[in-house]
Amino acid sequence: MNLLKNRTIKIFIIFAITLLFTGCFSKVQMFQNSSDPLKETVLEGDGEQKILLIPIHGVISSDSSKRMLGPSKPGMMPEFISKLKKAESDESIKAVIISINSPGGTVTASDIIYNEIRSFKKKTNKKVIVIMMDVAASGGYYVSIPADYIIAHPTTITGSIGVITMRQDLKGLMSKIGIGVTVYKSGKNKDMGSPFRISTGEEKKMMQNIVTNLANRFVGLVVKKRGISGEKLKRIKTARVFLPREALEVGLIDKIGYFKDAVKKAKQLSKIPENSQVVVYKRSQYFDDNVYNSAGANIKRSDKSLLGLDIIPNYKTGFYYMWVPGE
Repeated sequence: MNLLKNRTIKIFIIFAITLLFTGCFSKVQMFQNSSDPLKETVLEGDGEQKILLIPIHGVISSDSSKRMLGPSKPGMMPEFISKLKKAESDESIKAVIISINSPGGTVTASDIIYNEIRSFKKKTNKKVIVIMMDVAASGGYYVSIPADYIIAHPTTITGSIGVITMRQDLKGLMSKIGIGVTVYKSGKNKDMGSPFRISTGEEKKMMQNIVTNLANRFVGLVVKKRGISGEKLKRIKTARVFLPREALEVGLIDKIGYFKDAVKKAKQLSKIPENSQVVVYKRSQYFDDNVYNSAGANIKRSDKSLLGLDIIPNYKTGFYYMWVPGE
């Protein structure tokens, strides 16, 4: 029995290696490579005019994803910009649908995507529609702000209009195990936010001031684009999340619907025929591609928590437009 099992495993390994190093992946690639050119894939329609679907799925960042096998996956932010630039020069692309499934990400990466969308619209006069999936919170909403129309699925979680930064406090743990850190610094605030000591009252005020200013920028953009004020603005400024009906009520979205509604709206705003194509730009091809699997809908994180535990998320140092309800 064990001999048969070992032979089966060996055959499987040989088969996998053969697939990997032969031409069997001429049409379907196992790994996405940032050096591969972006190729257009038609998801539906047969007309001459096109609507481009671009995903923003996962934590918003400029970092590339490392793999044990194969090349690194391109970073979300630069990959998004590459697709937007390609659409900018294609006259047959009349509108862009951005599919968002993200709890947010870094302040700067979110702001860069926001600005690129604004610039794209200004240069091309092409319409941008957002369709929200599971989550479009914090930075996931920030990048939605420039859109001409925002649609949320009936089960979307959105909102969280605010900023967060976190620091791990290791001082108590280190004192228990008898480990200390010696710091040499050029100014009293050089190690502000260090996990190896307690922050002073002055440092806490400075950190809060940074968070408040970044949050005010976020809120200000929402107010300017969405025209929200009064009691509705007060609810939004708490940085809470909303279900779609609440988000519609306070003015964060324009409609509750599905992807087909986003396509319909894109055609209406762009005044293009019903048979217009819906396309994606990708570096890898997949069998039975459609509007949902083409975007890579799963939100994955490879961050390891402190000491292998899930009680403290190991985000990189920085400020985030991020909804962090728990790990």
